[in-house]
Amino acid sequence: MTNTDGLSVGRKIQFYRERAGMSRPVLAGLLGRSAEWLKAVEKGRIQTPRLSMLLRIAQQLELDDLADLTGNSHAVPVTVYAGAQHAALSEVQAALTEYRVSTTGSLASVPHLAERLRMAWLVRHSSSDHRTQLGSLLPGLIRDAQTTARALRGEERRAARKVLSGVYQLSDFYVAYQPSPELVWMVADRAMTEAQEADDPYSMAGGAWAMVQALRDAGRWAEAITLATDARDQLLPYLENAPLDWRGMVGALEAEIAYVYARRGRHGEAWAHWEAAEAVARRLGAGYRHTQTSFSQSVMGAHAVTLGVELRRAGEARRAAGALDPDAIPSLARRGRHLIEVARVHAQQGDDLAVLTLLDRAQRVASETISFNGFARDMLIDLAKQPPAGEREAVRDLTRRVGLVIA
Repeated sequence: MTNTDGLSVGRKIQFYRERAGMSRPVLAGLLGRSAEWLKAVEKGRIQTPRLSMLLRIAQQLELDDLADLTGNSHAVPVTVYAGAQHAALSEVQAALTEYRVSTTGSLASVPHLAERLRMAWLVRHSSSDHRTQLGSLLPGLIRDAQTTARALRGEERRAARKVLSGVYQLSDFYVAYQPSPELVWMVADRAMTEAQEADDPYSMAGGAWAMVQALRDAGRWAEAITLATDARDQLLPYLENAPLDWRGMVGALEAEIAYVYARRGRHGEAWAHWEAAEAVARRLGAGYRHTQTSFSQSVMGAHAVTLGVELRRAGEARRAAGALDPDAIPSLARRGRHLIEVARVHAQQGDDLAVLTLLDRAQRVASETISFNGFARDMLIDLAKQPPAGEREAVRDLTRRVGLVIA
C-alpha cells in the first residue's frame, strides 16, 4: 500500500493522478473543471474540494477508498457514497460509444423511432424501477436512432436528428447520478449538437435544459444561467402559435435558472425566476405536464421546496412542502425525488424520524430514484450512524432495500 501520510489532500490528488498516468487537463476535463482549477487544488492555493467533488476525483482515479485522499483513520468505500453502477450501464455506454462508419441492415422509420421514444418517456415516468426499464430499452433505441440519422439525407435526416436529440435527452436521465459522469456530459452535448443540426429551436431548448443541469452540478453557475436564458429567449418569438410544450419548456428553463440561483445562495433572483416559471404553469393549467422536464403546477410546488432547502431556509421549504400533496405529481420518479427533498428539509431541522419516514416512502414510490440519489444516500449514512430511538432495525431494512452496504 502506498504511503502518502503527511501529504495534503491536493498533493494526494496529484500523486494518484500521476500514478495513473493522467495529465492535469484530462482529469480536469473529466471533472468538468479547468486545468488551472485542478492545479490550484493540488498546490493548495484554494480550499479542499467538497465531499461530492472528492468522490468524483476518487472515481476518475479509480480509488476504492476516499481515505486515500482524505487521510481519515477509517476506511470509507467510494461505493458507499456513489453507489454501484446500474447493471445495464455498460450496455448503454456501449451503444453510446459504438461508432460505425457504414450502415447495414434495414433502417427504422423516423415515425417509428419517434413512437418508441414517446413510449420510453412514458415508461420512465410510470415505473418505480424506471432505470432498469430504460436500461433495457435504450441500447436498441440509441443504436437505431444513430444509424437512421446517419443513413438518411435532406429533410428526412433533419427529422431523424430531431428524434436522436430526444433519445439523448432521455438517456441523460439514465446516466445521471451514476459513477460515469463523463457520460452525462457526452449525452448532454450530443443532444445539443443533434438539435442544432436539425435546426429545431424546441429540441435545442430541450438539449440546453439537460446541459444546464450538468453545468449546475459542476458548479459552473454563470454558464448554466447564460445557457438557460439564451435557450428560453430563443423560444419566446414562437410561443403565440407554437404547441403548448414550447411554453412548457420556457417554464422549465425558468425553473432551472431559479434552481441555479438557489444553489448560489441568491434568494431574490431564485424566487423571481420561480415566480416567472409558476406564472407559466398557471397559464398552462392544472392538467398540463411537460414530458421531458415534468414541468407542471404540482412540480412548481416541488421546486419551491427545493429552493427553500438550497437556500437553507427550512421554514420556507416546510411551508411549501405542506402545501403540496406528493401524490399530485404523476411521475413516480419525480415524486420520489420530491419526497427526498422534503426529507432534506427535516434533516436541516434535525428531525431524524421524519427523515426516515420520508425516505422510506420515497423508496416505496420509486426504488431506483432513491438508490441513485446522493442526498438520500448521505442522509441514510447519517441515520445508520445514529438511528432514531427504537428505529435501528427500520434503518437497516431501508438501507438494505436502497442497496447501501454499511458495516
